Amino acid sequence: MNITLHDIGRRFNRDWIFRGIDYTFTSGQSYAILGPNGSGKSTLLQVLNASLSPSKGDISFTFQDKPVEVTHVFNYLSLAAPYLELIEEFTLSEMVDFHFRFKKYKAGVDKKELITLLNLPKSEHKLIRYFSSGMKQRLKLILAFCADTPMLMLDEPTSNLDNQGVDWYLSLIEQFAQNRLTIVCSNQEHEYGFCNKRLSISDYKS
Repeated sequence: MNITLHDIGRRFNRDWIFRGIDYTFTSGQSYAILGPNGSGKSTLLQVLNASLSPSKGDISFTFQDKPVEVTHVFNYLSLAAPYLELIEEFTLSEMVDFHFRFKKYKAGVDKKELITLLNLPKSEHKLIRYFSSGMKQRLKLILAFCADTPMLMLDEPTSNLDNQGVDWYLSLIEQFAQNRLTIVCSNQEHEYGFCNKRLSISDYKS
């Protein structure tokens, strides 16, 4: 999956968050979008995953050299972010089943393996409303990593995770981020240290 930006900008009211971005995100590469809190990283990520339209400029998506309509981009995407909500009335088992009604599992992964990877013993039938913030973040991440999509987008991926959780996240990167377009929004190096390309949102401030 490739994403090409031409003179992309986004503003709220009269204030530009960023503008003048000419950039191509290429399949199989890993990118870090960097900047302090409130700088517009999450906004740019939402433009990149087509959930938010740019205020100016053009964005195009291609998969295997064929154009992808903006309205279909979600089919190619896995996303984990603090602002995404889980269905708290579901158990863990029900949430996994629901998610994979819309996505395919990556090769070699099934529900049993996913729950094993999640490393939350005895939580399979627990309601998500009773999960801690760290458990919820683990669930968001494992659903994104284990879905068979060419794009993986992670916004502040280790939010609410302890040191053990950070190590667990990095192990998922090694297992499941290969050969995907991976984009990480972060200002913490342990989250994006593996990324081979960096884009600083501060370079596109007016």
